[in-house]
Amino acid sequence: MKMGTALIYDEEMTKYKLLWVDPACKIEVPERLTVSHEALVQSGLADRCVSIPVREATDADILLVHSEEYLEAVKKTPYMTLEDLKEFTLQYGDVYFHPNIYHCAKLAAGAALQLVDSVMTGKVRNGMALVRPPGHHSMRSAANGFCVFNNVAIAARYAKQKYGVKRVLIVDWDVHHGQGVQYSFEDDPSVLYFSWHRYEHQKFWPQLRESDFDSVGKDEGAGFNINVPWNKVGMQNSDYLSIFCHLLLPVAYEFNPDLVLVCAGFDSAIGDPEGEMCATPDIFAHLTHLLMNLAGGKLCAVLEGGYNLTSLAQSVCQTVQTLHGDPAPPPANLDGPCKSALESLHCVRSAHRQYWSCLKHAADLPTCEISTKRIKVAEEEEEKTLDKGEEGNSAEEKVWPEPPKRVTPTIRTAVVLPDGVTCPDGCKHFSSSDDLDPLIVSKLKENFLKDADDSDALSTLSSLAALVEKVEKNEICTGLALVRDISMATMCVVQHAASAHLRNRVLVVCVGDGKVPSHVTEDGKTLVVQFSNKESEEQKCKYYIPVCLKKGYSDVSGFMHAVLGLLLPLGYEYDPTLVLLVRMSDVGLCEIVWQQLTSLLQGLAQGHMLVLMQDGEKECVGPTASSLLRYPAPSLGQLLAPLPEDVASIESLRHRLKADWKLLQTTAQETGRGDEL
Repeated sequence: MKMGTALIYDEEMTKYKLLWVDPACKIEVPERLTVSHEALVQSGLADRCVSIPVREATDADILLVHSEEYLEAVKKTPYMTLEDLKEFTLQYGDVYFHPNIYHCAKLAAGAALQLVDSVMTGKVRNGMALVRPPGHHSMRSAANGFCVFNNVAIAARYAKQKYGVKRVLIVDWDVHHGQGVQYSFEDDPSVLYFSWHRYEHQKFWPQLRESDFDSVGKDEGAGFNINVPWNKVGMQNSDYLSIFCHLLLPVAYEFNPDLVLVCAGFDSAIGDPEGEMCATPDIFAHLTHLLMNLAGGKLCAVLEGGYNLTSLAQSVCQTVQTLHGDPAPPPANLDGPCKSALESLHCVRSAHRQYWSCLKHAADLPTCEISTKRIKVAEEEEEKTLDKGEEGNSAEEKVWPEPPKRVTPTIRTAVVLPDGVTCPDGCKHFSSSDDLDPLIVSKLKENFLKDADDSDALSTLSSLAALVEKVEKNEICTGLALVRDISMATMCVVQHAASAHLRNRVLVVCVGDGKVPSHVTEDGKTLVVQFSNKESEEQKCKYYIPVCLKKGYSDVSGFMHAVLGLLLPLGYEYDPTLVLLVRMSDVGLCEIVWQQLTSLLQGLAQGHMLVLMQDGEKECVGPTASSLLRYPAPSLGQLLAPLPEDVASIESLRHRLKADWKLLQTTAQETGRGDEL
């Protein structure tokens, strides 16, 4: 598969607009598309993309989802008078028609299909379609919510029909519920639909009972429809990441999709007048990154909503830059999920625990239902009235910093390898530079080579120290080294990184039963998470976390359960400046799982990562280097249920740690960020 990212855009889709006064529809403007595309051009991201021409969807394409009667009705709109268009519009909800909208709607659906073609044929790895009108609200026989044809639903059916795709994951992060997508697939177990959306106990548009957490799908599709209702406004980055780590990703890995489609609505970003959420645009870089190793990297993002033109353009750029494989920015404002978000997470996990092995351990809904379902409508209406009176248009007035510039180092991956060990093209062989400070060399000798004059060991340690310095300066993004003494090398990297700069924080992820120096964690500048199949001593420090897997690493499901629900939340909350991934000898970890771990961890520390492996692990060099070069990891296959003893061990550990690490919380009883939103 090629490394490219597709961008599909056609100015023609800007050539319709609202022709009469309608307060509900006035925010859907052509500028939504132009500012998004202009931002990609000005940032240089558009030039890096593979430009794919747009085509119109055919009748046969549209009829994959919509009825013939509806299609024939929409076909007549180009010939209608203004009064006829107004009359036609009245039969649908929160949508408007224009003489050119039928043409644009065919282009929008066709763009999604062109993107699927490009990804499924391997012309590109992934891509984004900037389209208008959006699609996820339109239903079989009805336009709705600015949407005429359901672009992503059509794309899903098209992929199944043309390419024989067995399982499609649709991730809808728009702030409105995509009821049209839900209705299209609610009885279909081959399509997993996930949506989070502003709901406010059914008081926010589209105000549907079936948008709540207990609408899980029907018949054979039961369990394949996941709704996360946001019952408060003001959700932040922590809330979004928490839902991904504790719900979406575990289920998605168990589902094992062949293709990922994203309903990429950015009205869930800060400043949007519809969403009124507080998640900053850079969070979409992380959400995109976390989806990019599913389906072997085959990911298609299709624009939906987004009505603050500033946060919309920023969010589009963050998404596309991540699709290119650029390192994600530092995650901002990760102070743990709020109580309302935890209530929703609790409810969804409880509703789906009977359908997904990865959720069987989730707390069941208490007999006395939690506040998500027991709020008094009258009180809520009063709060809304007060909020509007006091704040006015506060969502539009929010101010947030521009996302930090993401600079990809010239060298993506540097390797320190013995002679004769090969690695993929794109890696640069690295050795200690001649200008390494003599004081550093002296310290390396003193600290690690007191009893021997070992020139090979000194050369390796010097190279590692020099490599850490290059990574810190952002001259190199990632590194890989085969070493003889992995404990010594780990200690060398940790000490050098921690002493190099006061701001440095190192996340050490160790896979294997070897000895890891836990005393380096005492000052909080190093967090060590060690995966092992041996019971460890009782945890003595917040920053040394032993994760015991009873049967080692042969239980792929148990390992991934720990990675997604424990390691990633810890890593995001700790926010390291360097990730050190250590593979001990003979760990027996499946190569594909190792690649997944390597890839997922690159969302942290702005991609700055160093991998150390014992010199006997030569066969792992190629796959590891490929992951560091941002090639997507191969699929793990459909995961079985994790071993009950592993789940019990991991959950016990999570329960002990949650007081110190807020992103490990999964229920409202564990008390999240204050519910003052």
